This record gives sequence, structure tokens and C-alpha cells, in this order.
Amino acid sequence: MAMWDRIKDQAKGLQQQSQGGRNSGGHGRPGPGSGSGSGGGSKAQLVGVLKTQLASLKTELKSGAYRDASMAMCALVAAADGSVDPAERQHVESLILQNDVLQNFPPEQLRQRFNKHVDQLSFNFQQGKTEVMQEIAKAAKKPMEAKAVVQTGFVVAGADGYIAPAEEQVLREACMALNVSPQEFGL
Repeated sequence: MAMWDRIKDQAKGLQQQSQGGRNSGGHGRPGPGSGSGSGGGSKAQLVGVLKTQLASLKTELKSGAYRDASMAMCALVAAADGSVDPAERQHVESLILQNDVLQNFPPEQLRQRFNKHVDQLSFNFQQGKTEVMQEIAKAAKKPMEAKAVVQTGFVVAGADGYIAPAEEQVLREACMALNVSPQEFGL
């Protein structure tokens, strides 16, 4: 767990550093200035750190539980506001397929699982959310994978440079389902 502590320390350091000034660092994200207030910059930097640290775990994140929980997490983040329009679905699917760590899995498996969860959430958000949370919770057995699922959710949520309150809420709920402290992610 020493590596996870190092990741947290780096993220906290960047978060504190970014509160003093606006150094966007350019992570190649569309809409880098779309966040409002000083929290947008620190969240964007935190997302960048989480993405880098997640990539460093690529060789260890090859289980079906991580794959399935991550796809459920991505769908939950996409549907956090209660709906997913076709453009948003396509955007998140593109993020998934371009994610370095998720390239451990065949693209069609990822696409199929993500779309299944989005369909569940779109049909009946509350019932779909219950099913998606059960899928996410399956990764709780391995703490490293559980934290990586939350990191994956953060990377998707922050891809536009802003993490909406509804996205923060579902990330918090996923942390609880995974027995991960939301405070570790600044939630």
C-alpha cells in the first residue's frame, strides 16, 4: 500500500499547489477553462495525477472484476445527472477506448459492458443505479483495484476539465460501495 500513499501525497501536493495559482498544465483535455471557481483547476490537476498514477498500475489491472466495475463506473459517471444523451455516450465510449489502462481489454468487451449499463441507467435510473453499484462493489475485494475503479471514474468525470456536483456525488457513493475513503479523493 506504500505506492497508494505516494499517489495520495502527490495528488494532495498538486491540489495544494494549484490553490495558490492557476497553472493548467495542459492535459490535452477539451474545454480546459470550462470549470468555474478555483476548485476547477485543482480538480483538473488531481484528475491528471490520478490518470498518470492509474497508468502506472496498468500491468496489475487485468482482472475481469476491474474491467466490469470500471465500465459500470464510467456508465454511472456519464449518467450522473439522470440521463445520457447520444453525444455524451459516444464521448465517454471514446474516452474508455483511448484509456491506456483499459487497453488491457478487448474494445468490444468494454463497449458492450459500458452500453449495457448506460441502457439500464437510461431506462430506469434508480433501478439501474442499484444494479451498477452492485457491479462496482464486486471490485471491493482487492483494495488496489477498488481504488483504481474510483480513479477511472475520476478520469472520465474530469475529462472535460470540470467535475459536476452530480458526478462528485456518484463518485462518493461508489467509494462507499468499494470501502474506499472518499476523502482520499478530496470528496
